[in-house]
Amino acid sequence: MKKLIILLLCFFNLAFAVDAKLEIVKKSQNLPKIVVAIAKNSKDINFLKKVKKVIVNDLKVSGHFNVEATYVSTNFNSKPDLYILQKNNVDLYLNIDSINTGFGGITVNTKLYDINSKQLVQNKSFSTKYEKRYPFLSHRIAIAVNKYLKAPSIDWMDKFVIFSVYKDSKKADIYIGDYTLSFQKRIVSGGLNIFPKWVNNEQKSYYYTTYRNSVPTLIEANLYTGKKKVIMKSEGLIVASDVSKDGSKILVTASPYGQADIYLYDINTKTKQRLTTYKGIDVGAHFVENDKKIIFVSDRLNHPNIFLKTIGQRGVQRVVYHGNNNSSATTYKNYVVYSSRDKANEFGIRTFNLYLISTKSDFLRRLTSTGVNQFPKFSADGESILHIKNINGRSYVGIIRLNYNKSFTFPLSGGKIQSIDW
Repeated sequence: MKKLIILLLCFFNLAFAVDAKLEIVKKSQNLPKIVVAIAKNSKDINFLKKVKKVIVNDLKVSGHFNVEATYVSTNFNSKPDLYILQKNNVDLYLNIDSINTGFGGITVNTKLYDINSKQLVQNKSFSTKYEKRYPFLSHRIAIAVNKYLKAPSIDWMDKFVIFSVYKDSKKADIYIGDYTLSFQKRIVSGGLNIFPKWVNNEQKSYYYTTYRNSVPTLIEANLYTGKKKVIMKSEGLIVASDVSKDGSKILVTASPYGQADIYLYDINTKTKQRLTTYKGIDVGAHFVENDKKIIFVSDRLNHPNIFLKTIGQRGVQRVVYHGNNNSSATTYKNYVVYSSRDKANEFGIRTFNLYLISTKSDFLRRLTSTGVNQFPKFSADGESILHIKNINGRSYVGIIRLNYNKSFTFPLSGGKIQSIDW
């Protein structure tokens, strides 16, 4: 069992990175210029500064705006100086104000002006029952502004990420948060709780691995009621790595016979089908090509690499032909993003970079260039990649905007992220 766990950790190794700054690979051109301002007559400046910071960040991450974060403020019920704004090539002006609704609740009022048409085009209010959840309130404001522009959706910003954080030896807790980690809430604690995975896009329930009486156990838990049920148990290892589109089937890595293999678990019939029978280690499977095939990590070449298998057929196909340590893959339609350990760079530091490939062609694109980048996860629309990045022993959440050649990192305040999903 110890050998199996050590080998698994090699597949999912989280080492160190070299760059803690916001990464911007390529700046977009000719984007609408937007000013985000706090109302001059606002009474809760400190709170609104936090809200504004998240909004500004969201608009930048979207890739759809040129954000001007500093500007002379205007009273909320007064029009901004449209002439000066237009003279400074500003296209949109967002003014925000807040109201304390009592019992910890907060409402943020917003007014969005289209400077070119000289019109107030949005007048909306956004509320939250708990002030500490202001990041999600801010995300919803950014989403509304983005929808006015009729730009590609950024609705994923209003989704939870779920992640496990190492606290100590054999101790890891599970948290939910927003993608920037500005909001975090612990939902599972006590013991070793790892590899959380959402049951479906509704994010009402999640799977995770824990140890009950020293036996690895796959649990399904309801986020809101706390109700839990056992899905599977397996000596040595058990991990839910992916869920089918309809949520009825789970790809599970388990080792009931001593070595890790891939199983297909049917939620409705509560039965499992063994998909791989290799004597070595097969882990981390994800559905691909309309759930008809799977991508998984295997040591069939005496080092971890990425393979493709059609469900119901015996043969496997190698899909990655570079590197000697390729692991932690994610899929969207026929696309695959995986982590690869690259050779030492000019600083003598080995790095784990993310690569994008297609199962339908020889397409290959490197997505990162520095540091250790692992556990990639596609967004629901396939336009963004969430991943873990470690920098000088500190964990970060990374976001890669595939169509905009931009990437961003957000730090965890304490501990080390073990795995993540959204």
